[in-house]
Amino acid sequence: MALTFYMDHHVPRAITAGLRARGVGVLTAYEDGAHELEDVTLLDRAGELKRVLFTRDEDFLIEATRRQELGIPFYGIVYAHQLRVSK
Repeated sequence: MALTFYMDHHVPRAITAGLRARGVGVLTAYEDGAHELEDVTLLDRAGELKRVLFTRDEDFLIEATRRQELGIPFYGIVYAHQLRVSK
């Protein structure tokens, strides 16, 4: 089973386009009409769709840690720092 991603609104379109050009399944929060949801709800939405959330927002790391500590399941997060990304 291939991973599919749910892109939050902090991810530049160029990253989404690059993944799509490589055949990766990507759905953006904008496309899903969910770009104004709170972080917690957005992470839940990604799970409902069985997609890993791709984000550049550090707040999701805090939420992921909280869920891990409390044993609350979630589908997964890929985090890329906004300034520390190699080319």
